[in-house]
Order: sequence, then C-alpha cells, then structure tokens
Amino acid sequence: MNKENQQRVNLYMMANNKYFQPHQLHIISQKLKEGDEDLMYRLMSLPMKDPVLLLVISLLAGVFGVDRFVVGDVGLGIAKLLTCGGLGIWTIVDWFLIMGRAKDVNFEQVLQIL
Repeated sequence: MNKENQQRVNLYMMANNKYFQPHQLHIISQKLKEGDEDLMYRLMSLPMKDPVLLLVISLLAGVFGVDRFVVGDVGLGIAKLLTCGGLGIWTIVDWFLIMGRAKDVNFEQVLQIL
C-alpha cells in the first residue's frame, strides 16, 4: 500500500471513529487498506447514524419508539410504540443500548460496501 492510500485510510478513520465500536475500527481499517480509491469515495458518501443524536432522540421520544425507527428496527419500534416503551422500562434500557445499536448499524452498512 502506498503512502497516499495510508493517509486516506487514516483520515477516514479519524473522521469517522465516533460512528463505530472500538473493536470494529481495526476491521474497517484492514479492509480499507486492501481496497482502492473508488471504495474510499463510496464510503465517504455513506450516511452514518450519529450515536449521540440517537441518544437525544431516545431521551425525548424513546417512549414512542422513534429511536428504534431511526436505526431501522421497525418491528421493535412498533412494539415500543404500542406498549409505551414497555411501560417505561424498555425506554430506560434503550437509553443505555441505543448508541451501541447505532454504531452496529453503521458497521453493517460499511461492511456491505467493503
């Protein structure tokens, strides 16, 4: 791998590390090093779910399942909506889990491209 490609990989990883779990960063970095420039451009145009924004959404509208709809868990969103967030218990649990779920969704999207 040439120095320019290594710089691109490092720049991508620094700019997007908040969107992934720490153990996922190494996998993404290795796949990017094997890829070409076109792959890097496709990844840069990929819309990522912001974990902090999802936490705010979960705090404000988690009872209605909006946070689960945003990450693409439609079935869980409907269940959460119909049960008023599992009588509030599910909502509180999601305050701790939703950021990790957003990072996992981002990782799955990146792996599809890689």
